[in-house]
Amino acid sequence: MHFRTSLAVGCVGLVSVLGVLRAQKPFKEYPALEYENFPLPKDWNQPAEWVRARLRYPDIYGYPFRSLQLTDGRSFPGYWTMDYPRSDRHLLQGVRRLTRIDSRSVEQVVSLDGTDEIYNWPVLYGVEVGHWRLPDEQAQQLRQYLLRGGFFMVDDFHGSAPFEGLNEWQMFTDSMSKVFPDREIEEIPNNDPIFHTLYDLDDRFQVPGYVNWMENHITYEKGETGKQPHWRCIRDDKGRIMVAICHNMDLGDAWENSDDPKYQENWASLAYRVAMNYFVYDLTH
Repeated sequence: MHFRTSLAVGCVGLVSVLGVLRAQKPFKEYPALEYENFPLPKDWNQPAEWVRARLRYPDIYGYPFRSLQLTDGRSFPGYWTMDYPRSDRHLLQGVRRLTRIDSRSVEQVVSLDGTDEIYNWPVLYGVEVGHWRLPDEQAQQLRQYLLRGGFFMVDDFHGSAPFEGLNEWQMFTDSMSKVFPDREIEEIPNNDPIFHTLYDLDDRFQVPGYVNWMENHITYEKGETGKQPHWRCIRDDKGRIMVAICHNMDLGDAWENSDDPKYQENWASLAYRVAMNYFVYDLTH
């Protein structure tokens, strides 16, 4: 994996322009599935020119339209909170360390709520999208966001056949087909610029979830159809990647656990490099 220094420096001016154009809304934290009272960075309230957003979506179990109870008595906060906020904040430290992007140290949670808020954030991340269920109006707003230049990265969903009653790929595509009924999902070829904007990522492999690796010692989930990692996308009419689809992998877990010596360094390293490439690609395309 080779680092492209010129692009790391050159994207700063573009980031500055985008930062001026995109007014930043107040930061807010939400209850999470895995973490409570996760410490904020000391500079969490400092403005920056670039902010990464996380999508707060309705899922197949009813969130946020009905309340489910967890075994510890808490209300189920929704699958959109998986790895949140530790994964986000570790990743944003990496953005600061590995690029010249002036990144805020904390994430921004956004909803497809019919307001203009989502248009303030150039990069959107969706996790566990094998559990989402977008209403028609939210799908239409996501479509507009992407056609206006937004970039959506999805991660941490596995398999393409029913597994314990759920086909996560089918669940993802059911909602995505509402967003883009007229566009195909395609595999990203190795020579695509998105794999070469900052690092040359010709050697890519499956990045496993932490718990699955620690408990089962395998890198895949959800049976045989979860074994092969897929780097897919949806493009606009000019060929720009609007939706980057990381299927059969868990980059979020790699960011989240990158400081844990029990999690292999090569997995975390690839996960960070993929994210850096995707972010720089968005800023330069």
